[in-house]
Amino acid sequence: MPHTASRYLAEGHRVGIRHFTHADGAEFTARARESKDLHHPWLFPPDSRGEYAAYAGRLIEDPAKAGFLVCEKEADGALAGFININNIVEGGFLCGALGYGAFAHAAGRGLMREGLDLVVRYAFGPMRLHRLEINVQPGNAASIALARACGFRLEGFSPKMLFIDGAWRDHQRWALTSEMTKGR
Repeated sequence: MPHTASRYLAEGHRVGIRHFTHADGAEFTARARESKDLHHPWLFPPDSRGEYAAYAGRLIEDPAKAGFLVCEKEADGALAGFININNIVEGGFLCGALGYGAFAHAAGRGLMREGLDLVVRYAFGPMRLHRLEINVQPGNAASIALARACGFRLEGFSPKMLFIDGAWRDHQRWALTSEMTKGR
């Protein structure tokens, strides 16, 4: 029987990850609009056609970014969330900064945990990164729980680190290196 190629870069039991495409705009923006209450005040994913086109374009074209969609395998690939690696630096650093968000229908179901584990393996495998960082606002308990569950360690605190929702926000800095994942 011939082997058919997976549509995913990596797969777990319930989710697969794949790169963003421009064709994902309608579903992504609909999910973002449905999830405004879940995301506020932590993040603001694009919820209009034009915003999505610009956002996806940067993730697709900029070599310092990699965008991944977390897709539910049993729901015919429905988008459960997204994980981006931003500010990818090569050379002696081999690092990237993670940002992520679950969509409301998928929140609390463990899908993002599985998706983030897949992205970490992909980043430390085919992408050949050494370090991933997550910057989280201290009050974002769900994001902190996800970072912790995926093995990231708390490394520090940065006052007024990022400008979000009209103000400079404090962030905790979480990190994971490829050595920390050996044997998992």
